[in-house]
Amino acid sequence: MASQFFMPSQNVLGEGALDVAIEQIATLGLKKALIVTDKPLANLGYAADLAQRLQAKGISSDVFDEVQPNPTVKNVNNGLARLQALGADCIFSLGGGSSHDCAKGIALLATNGGKIEDYEGLDKSSKPQLPLVAVNTTAGTASEMTRFTIITDEERHVKMAIVDKHVTPTFSVNDPKLMEGMPASLTAATGMDALTHAIEAYVSTAATPITDACAVKAIELIAKYLPVAVVSPKDAVAREQMAYAQFLAGMAFNNASLGYVHAMAHQLGGFYNLPHGVCNALLLPHVESFNLRAAKTRLDEVGEILSANNADLKGLPVIEAIKKLAGIVGIPKSLRELGVKEEDFKTLAENAMKDVCGLTNPVQPTLEEVIGIFKAAY
Repeated sequence: MASQFFMPSQNVLGEGALDVAIEQIATLGLKKALIVTDKPLANLGYAADLAQRLQAKGISSDVFDEVQPNPTVKNVNNGLARLQALGADCIFSLGGGSSHDCAKGIALLATNGGKIEDYEGLDKSSKPQLPLVAVNTTAGTASEMTRFTIITDEERHVKMAIVDKHVTPTFSVNDPKLMEGMPASLTAATGMDALTHAIEAYVSTAATPITDACAVKAIELIAKYLPVAVVSPKDAVAREQMAYAQFLAGMAFNNASLGYVHAMAHQLGGFYNLPHGVCNALLLPHVESFNLRAAKTRLDEVGEILSANNADLKGLPVIEAIKKLAGIVGIPKSLRELGVKEEDFKTLAENAMKDVCGLTNPVQPTLEEVIGIFKAAY
């Protein structure tokens, strides 16, 4: 069966990537940019530094720094209004998944019109989005290079999964020097997010030899380097290898898609505004335990990869290895610790079963089984 492979047309990775990228971006003919980021990065001077670099290449810019963790419909609408007032011909997203997702939503509406809610689901747009350059500062979500964007609908308290070839950024930048300032908790959460991407892509019903190769290498690198990056944030080798790992995991899931870990984690994020990577890390062993009935061979292979690349995981079955790695990097152990309420499980499960990410899970669960997975993680 024919398959497609999606990723940005230009990608620069490794130490010094931002300098190289700015030189290449200067040749794209862009004139006026909206920089989409969050207040912490703006306050640390990252946005001002990017603006100066762009100005030196003849690209003027304005900064929109209202992006929240788990970006909302309101964030997208406010960003679009700023873009239109500025008359920008392109967008630069600066940050992690939240900034990139918000920027994708703005860029999509800028050319397609309507409301961001109109694009929930698979390939609902008709036109390419505004040119988008995604400058990444975390090693986890891979949103800087995927066709996925996740926006929280505040009214429904759900995260909308928008999977659309037209939200793939034009250009992605992964410079590990920009990631050195990440706190240990964010490094851990985004790293486990990347691991989830790789594992879900590997057991996906849409996996191909290309996505398998990307997923396997990503799992190897994450097992080896994530604990180092958490403990030693200035370790240049660990940061660079995690930047490659999360990009490889993005290549895998951008084309093989995901599964019920993400379908369920989206509901926790939308309902309680919880960190996406932490939700994924907590759900991952429980969803994959459920998936063993259909994907045991592949999951056993994941266990072997984890074991071979981290002495602390040596000899552990895959589910125990995932739990052990999450514990090593300091992920909370239960949904209860995050304030999730058991009485909400039915609503969360119902919404998860509508999420497009669940379509490629190796087993299609019943409502009762999804509720059971939430209970197991509780």
